[in-house]
Amino acid sequence: MSRRLIVGLSVITLTVTAIPAQAEQAALTFPASAFPLGERAVPVKAQRMVAPGVSLFTVSHGRSTQGWTVTVPMPNGHDDGGLTTAQAKAGEVEAAGFTPNLQKIVQPAAADAPAVERYVVRVGMWTFKQRAKADKVVKELKESGIRARTDYLGDDGLETTGPWHIQVLMTDPKVFRGSFKTSVGRNIAKRETTSSMAKLNGAIAGVNGGFFNIHTVKEIKGDPMGVSVVGGKLLSEAVPGRSGLVINGRKVRITELKSTVTATSSDGARTEVHGVNRAPAADELVLYTEEFGTKTADDGGTEAVINAQGRVVTTRQAGGAVPRGFSVLHGTGAMADWLTEHAAQTATVALNTKVIDLRTRRTIPLTPTTYVMGGGVGLMSNGRIRITAQADGHASVNMMLRRHPRTIAGVTKSGGLILATVDGRVPGVTVGASMVEAAQLMRWLGAKQAINLDGGGSTAMVVGNKIVNRPSDGAERPVGDALLVTP
Repeated sequence: MSRRLIVGLSVITLTVTAIPAQAEQAALTFPASAFPLGERAVPVKAQRMVAPGVSLFTVSHGRSTQGWTVTVPMPNGHDDGGLTTAQAKAGEVEAAGFTPNLQKIVQPAAADAPAVERYVVRVGMWTFKQRAKADKVVKELKESGIRARTDYLGDDGLETTGPWHIQVLMTDPKVFRGSFKTSVGRNIAKRETTSSMAKLNGAIAGVNGGFFNIHTVKEIKGDPMGVSVVGGKLLSEAVPGRSGLVINGRKVRITELKSTVTATSSDGARTEVHGVNRAPAADELVLYTEEFGTKTADDGGTEAVINAQGRVVTTRQAGGAVPRGFSVLHGTGAMADWLTEHAAQTATVALNTKVIDLRTRRTIPLTPTTYVMGGGVGLMSNGRIRITAQADGHASVNMMLRRHPRTIAGVTKSGGLILATVDGRVPGVTVGASMVEAAQLMRWLGAKQAINLDGGGSTAMVVGNKIVNRPSDGAERPVGDALLVTP
């Protein structure tokens, strides 16, 4: 990879050394080889047994050698843009009396998306101890009407010496006799901390789960952004084709998934249910389960309250609670008309729920020991790095190239589960990882399949009811769901 700077009208090309591939490690053996990122050396690690067959490794590697720059965002608020847009922004900076650096970056290629050339506009470069000088330039730019921020160079995804601080939890399938589960906490609607969900389930350990919907209405911001099955019950529909973890007892696998829910009334009418436990859109039918945890949307729609035997016990206007032991079908627009016509009181409505493994094309049995969690991005498949950023909705410079705190899950050839958190956003202490680096870490740790979960301020690992990593928000963030190791 090369870093290309355009300073004024001159061009400078900086060579960035590619990170060498690491040999795959034997399952459940912590690697004795050099750390796959930064300088070639064996990392410092400490180990402790958490439970029979469950070990926690604390890994440190690298040193801080980088400093600061000032990044000037594009008109759309993103750091990066096309060449023409970036040149215009650089001209604006120059007109204000500053010397802009127009830096070419490359969004890495994914398995389902090509590499993309982008540009960022920066001003100056200072050592780690000179942050105040960068902050001063930011202030001066803002006084000139130009948005800017102080940016740590270790975060930009190009060459770095670190440092890294990582927690790795490994389970040995030959020894561990517990199970793996997911949890949405006390309900879907409200977010909870990973430690709260671990305590609620009596877990040995756990990490935060997949992404949750921060763009929905405030009452239901715990809604997972993708599939969620807890104890065999579908609590959130899949985004078709996105990666997820499928769990049954001590068995875990990573695959691409889709889900379907079909409603069939006693008069033979059949229709698709468009969503589960989320805000409805126009002309949609959404299923709410008793785990929802708040009132349904008061949007003028129609609802049918259904008991465990599938009988409609009442119909009502939208905007009520979901009674314990019941479910609610909520229709808007044309689907409200469908409920009025086909789900009158005393009718029955059968709900047929399926979660389908898109690799095998087989339906996953939804038993009481079945748990499914949607991830962020698939990282590895069959022992090879395979990043499905486009299908998983994260093909961007920010998600692929920039370094962030990461939560990662992997499965070894023998079926062992690896959970890792990479702390980040603490300049000089720990830099986090890019999406590519997260995949390289999991390969180094011995995973054959791996998936990226929610990261950033959500990244958290709990062991024995205590947070063992360093959340970048300064405190543990409430999240939508958690992946747990239980006795």
